[in-house]
Amino acid sequence: MYEDISEIVFSEIDLYDMVCRIAERINEDFANEEILLVGLLKGSVVFITDLMRKIDVPCKLDFMSVSSYGNSTKSSGVVNVKMELSEEIEGKNVLIVEDIIDSGNTLSAVLELLKSRNPKSLKLVSLLSKPSRREKDVTIDYLGSEIDDLFVVGYGLDYAEKYRNLPYIGVLKPEVYL
Repeated sequence: MYEDISEIVFSEIDLYDMVCRIAERINEDFANEEILLVGLLKGSVVFITDLMRKIDVPCKLDFMSVSSYGNSTKSSGVVNVKMELSEEIEGKNVLIVEDIIDSGNTLSAVLELLKSRNPKSLKLVSLLSKPSRREKDVTIDYLGSEIDDLFVVGYGLDYAEKYRNLPYIGVLKPEVYL
């Protein structure tokens, strides 16, 4: 598995620093308020668990499963909601937590869906962003880092359900997925 990685983009220490920085901003922005973290499965799991442990304000956790990739390296543009939230979000401070924002198609659809449910606030948290690939404009309120147009895996990010368990984020060698 490690031999499939051509370079490490973010080490474990880099990721820890990103998580701490994002959590600090969330703690400041939501002091004395409760938040609901909504993780988008499956990619956000590692990030959201690390993030919630650094958040000091009261928080709840919920998940949605949405997809626009399948086993491809490119978004299809068609968003499929596979699993809905387990609780209502009306009147709540909702933070959508994503591993990476690429085309923006998935997040744009999720934001539109959740806005229609009248949350008190709706913010977007993403570990990574690839602005060069953006097709839909989405505002990322809390961002770990922008990255170039590389196919990265690890720390929850996958290719065909593999590599999520890598403790860092690395570039997948093209021969693995071409």
